[in-house]
Amino acid sequence: MNDLALKLNGFRPQVLSLLRIMAGLLFLAHGTAKLLGFPATGMSPSITSIYGIAGVIELITGVLLTLGLFTRPAAFLASGLGAAAYFIGHQTPEKFFPIQNGGDAAVLYCFVFLYFVFAGPGPWSVDAARGRE
Repeated sequence: MNDLALKLNGFRPQVLSLLRIMAGLLFLAHGTAKLLGFPATGMSPSITSIYGIAGVIELITGVLLTLGLFTRPAAFLASGLGAAAYFIGHQTPEKFFPIQNGGDAAVLYCFVFLYFVFAGPGPWSVDAARGRE
């Protein structure tokens, strides 16, 4: 391994935390847009609809992931939501591929959050501060 790779590897835990924080904030924005109208997207689903339930999950898991609190279970739930969003809301027989059906973000969220289930929250997290990682 060269010197640059060794130096970059030293930042791996902190970059894991940054990825978790940014993915959590972006996911949180999906929830706040659906439930609170911010940022404005024109969506205002009933909280009992499938989109409203997704918004509640996005809001709660987005906060937990951003903070790094109960990271693994929150990431597991968020990953499942990403998969469900793709197969329920995007994928059709005519448009299977994410680039065709607008499901790119759902697939990416699914796999990024699945990674956190296995990798954990990183050092900049409430879980790490509590000694849970």
